[in-house]
This record gives sequence, C-alpha cells and structure tokens, in this order.
Amino acid sequence: MRSKRIRALVTGVTAVLIGICAQTAFSGPKSQPKSPVDVAVDKGIKWLISVQGKDGGWGQDGGETSYIRQGEHLESTGNDVANTAVAAEALLHAGNTPTTGPYHENLQRAVRFILERVEQSPIDGLAVTNLTGTQIQRKLGPYIDTFLTSKLMAELDGNMGDEQANARVRKSLEKCVAKVEKNQLKDGSWNVAGGWAPILGTSLASQSLFVAQGKGVAVSTMAMNRVETYTKDSAFVPPVMAESASRVESGAGIGTGSGGGFGAGSGAGIGGGSLRASAKPPAAYSASAGVSLYKGAQELEQLTRTADDRKKNAAQIATLKGQLSDPRFINGFGSIGGEEFFSYLNIGDSLHRAGGPEWDKWNGDMTAKVLKLQNEDGTWAGHHCITGRVAVTSAAVLMLLADREPVMMTKK
Repeated sequence: MRSKRIRALVTGVTAVLIGICAQTAFSGPKSQPKSPVDVAVDKGIKWLISVQGKDGGWGQDGGETSYIRQGEHLESTGNDVANTAVAAEALLHAGNTPTTGPYHENLQRAVRFILERVEQSPIDGLAVTNLTGTQIQRKLGPYIDTFLTSKLMAELDGNMGDEQANARVRKSLEKCVAKVEKNQLKDGSWNVAGGWAPILGTSLASQSLFVAQGKGVAVSTMAMNRVETYTKDSAFVPPVMAESASRVESGAGIGTGSGGGFGAGSGAGIGGGSLRASAKPPAAYSASAGVSLYKGAQELEQLTRTADDRKKNAAQIATLKGQLSDPRFINGFGSIGGEEFFSYLNIGDSLHRAGGPEWDKWNGDMTAKVLKLQNEDGTWAGHHCITGRVAVTSAAVLMLLADREPVMMTKK
C-alpha cells in the first residue's frame, strides 16, 4: 500500500516537471529588453512613418498639414525633396531596405517621390526641385535638396531589389553627380549664397561624390581634389564667432573688407587664432554662418575618409580633435538646432572610422545628450534655425545609429 502511494507521488511529480519543461520549451527564450537607443530609434522612426505624406514625402514638420505644431512658423507647408531624403536616410540606416524591413514600403514611396522630381528637373543647373523657400533650404543652402538626394541615391545604388529599379536609381544618381560637379564654385566648395550654414551643404555635396565614387560612378577627380584643397585652406581661417553669426541669420551679413571678416580673438577658431599669411580665405566662406562647430565638423569629415587621408592629414586632424573637449565648440551656435545635429553627424562619422577611445567617448557623450533631448512623442526639434521635426528627428536617429555600419555602402 505504501509503495503504491510512493509510486503515485513520483508519477505526479514527474508529470508536473514534464509540464514545466514543455511549457518552457514552447514559450522559447525570454526576449532581451531593448536598449535605450533602440527604444528611442523605434519611437523616432514610428513618428516619421505616422506623418509621411500620401505622396510619399515629408515636409518641414510632417507629411500633412494636420501634423503641424501650433504656433510654429513654417517656411512651407508642402512636402519637399530635402526633408524626404533625410527621412529616407533614417529609415535606411535603421535597418530598412527597399525590399526588406518593417518599413520597406515607406522607403519605396519616399524614393519614388524623390526620383520623380529628379527625373523632371532640367539637366542644367543645380536644382532637382522647383520648390523654393523651405526652411532647410534657407538654412543649409538653396540646393541642399540636390546634395541630400545625391547621397541617398549613392547609398541605394545597386540595392533596389530588381534590375529596372537599380537602373532608374543609377540614372538619377549620375544626373545628380553631374549637377554637383558642374556647379562647384571656383574655390572648390558649394557654399552657395542664400543659406545660413552652407558649409554643411558643401559637406553633404562632397560626401555624395565620395559615396558615388565608391559605387563605381565616374566622379571627377578634379572636383574631389578641389574640395579637399578648399577644406585644407579653410582650416587655417578662424571662423566668425557665434555672436557675429547671429547678425548673419538676421540678414546683417559678415564683412570681408577692412576691419571685418575673418579676424578673431582668443579661442576663435580651429587651427589657431591667427590666419597664415599664405592662406587666402575661401571666396564663398563669408556666406557661411561661421560657427566653429559647423566648419570644424566639415573639415574633420573631409580629411578622415580613408586611412591614407588620416595619415597625411594627421596634424590638422589632431588640431580639430582637440576642439572636442571645448564646450564652446560643441555648443555650436549656443543652442541645439538642426545644424548642430548635422555637424555632430559629421564628427561621429569621422571618429567612427578610426575607432578607439576618442570614438567611444564621443559616442557615449552624444548618445546620452541626444536621448535626453527626445520629446514624448518620439520626435526631436531644433531650438534655432532648422527647427522642423522631420529633419531634426531624422538626424537624431542617424546620430544614435552612428556606431552601426551603414546598410548600403556597397552593392549587394
């Protein structure tokens, strides 16, 4: 009798253990909690998707007028190429491709929006859109749509999923590259007047040529050499300080004649406080806001692209990196606007290439900074100049993903 009770007890315990094991097996391993970066990126991307226009595009503060913030001054209410291109970049770097990822269809729609406008644009001239006066154009230059589009098309080149789509992207990329090359200024930049911080436009134009060249597109060696020379020469020109830059934004301008222009006091610039006698200020530099951060970020990105670049430009790079410990340099204009985000992107890309403790510190500090600035709805908004949530949210997402390899830098 006792042995029967023991056998029954053992049988019952065994059954319970089998049930527990079965439940564990079928439920699978517990999913790991998302990191703060992944959570922030997901929120930002979901907001971008929620405000994408029916035509596939985005504008200054969203894709439809119903999403515009009350009281926000908008330069335009339609969807434009530049905001759509930077939002598409964010989707791309968040792991979506034109054929894979949870938002691949949204990326496809954005690409179609851009391609239609590039295809309709004239061969001559730098513009790829007839929409003017947008906020991002007023701040980064009237042709920022072209530069952002050229960079996006270069990353998408060869990765569209089918031969016909690849051919369409390559044709538009080649058209953009030709526009960029033909309209480079004599000093080697694209600091076209009409923007608050066109040095960032020059940076994106140069980056687009570099990525396109890596994809096998025929890019003018002369154009690449000229922008590199411009960058090296301008590194010896102390930028106009932020307090003077405020006069530029209001339309006062910066004088380049006697008693004005590039003179600077202590702590004024990158590469020392005095202008070398042999260095001539780039012709179009007076069109730039002149904030040290914007200028230094462009220089650092341009001069660090390859191992050979980092070797031959080591002295200038070291000087530029020395600015990263200066809060005045990092603060840029003094408050966080879209220009600061794009500048931080340039610095992050530069440091990530070489890696090491400098990159680790920068990425840790910037990640913490960006996470604190995110709004409850998942957006980021600038506090001066580029205030639109689409461009700033997209740039913030790209910053948070800077430690991950670009999705489509090479053909698949």
